[in-house]
Amino acid sequence: MIELLVFTILMALVFDFINGFHDSANAISTVVATRVLSPTQAVSMAAVGNLIGPLFFTTAIAATIGKGIIDTKIIQTLLPQDTFIVMILAALVGAIAWDIITWYFGIPVSSSHALIGGLIGAATVAIGPGILLADGITKVLIFIVISPLIGFFSAFLFGLIVMRTFRKTAPEKINKWFKKLQLFSAFFYSVTHGTNDAQKTMGIITILLIVSGFLTEFDVPFWVIIACHVSISLGTWLGGWRIVKTMAHKITQLRPYQGFCAETAGGVVLVAMASLGIPVSTTHAIAGSIMGVGSTHNPKNVRWGLSRDIILAWVITIPFSAIVAAGSFIILNYFF
Repeated sequence: MIELLVFTILMALVFDFINGFHDSANAISTVVATRVLSPTQAVSMAAVGNLIGPLFFTTAIAATIGKGIIDTKIIQTLLPQDTFIVMILAALVGAIAWDIITWYFGIPVSSSHALIGGLIGAATVAIGPGILLADGITKVLIFIVISPLIGFFSAFLFGLIVMRTFRKTAPEKINKWFKKLQLFSAFFYSVTHGTNDAQKTMGIITILLIVSGFLTEFDVPFWVIIACHVSISLGTWLGGWRIVKTMAHKITQLRPYQGFCAETAGGVVLVAMASLGIPVSTTHAIAGSIMGVGSTHNPKNVRWGLSRDIILAWVITIPFSAIVAAGSFIILNYFF
């Protein structure tokens, strides 16, 4: 059982690494698009931001993932320890599979929702749909819609305010000022990105430790916090450039002030959701913000056809991950 537990924890950290690799575009796309930083400088900055995230925020999202999607207490009484661990392993396989597929095609989707879909699929096959917590899942589904809309309208309004404030200022001066400001906004978003996304894996590892008897209550150990942030930081540092290209150049063309507005609006969304313990998608937040600020001059500046395809991928994320996780559980449970 110990070997299976260690392997599953390592797989959780692999998922965290792939999460950072896949979602590096969230943290650096705007600052690369406006040419404020080179790609290498941007991913290095984002990796540092991801790493220091736990210094500023709570682990409320970790608790939501660990005990707010499926009723882990009931599952512990119904499943042997090994089977429970296999269920978590299957959920991770479903999430990793979706992340790899969407990275290959350069599609920015939510690793958070991929993991939630994996948990839903694996738990449903292991026990049945009655084990799912409707309140937690409903909250996640609602914020699939709400978080990108908040990002969109926040960035749109922020962009209009900046345009109004500096309407009589020469464009060269505006670019010069906001290139400097964007260094701060990009780092701010990197910190919130790491805080939000690394917590998902913290929740998974913590519940594994509880089920295995190493913890008696849901309290994320410090080593888990550090391990998760190091993993996501390394993934971010290596960077998934296929998705960076989509986010940085294909949705819309950004100027430095627009990049600043998008990063700031997206970061505020993530801070608000982290404080509420709601595992929203960093991808949704920044993509919505980019679309919003890109619409300030003219909505036609946004490539809505591509945006529509991205949103479709968002819709597919949870069911696809659930199906893969369900199949993975059946296979893994046979061998273990």
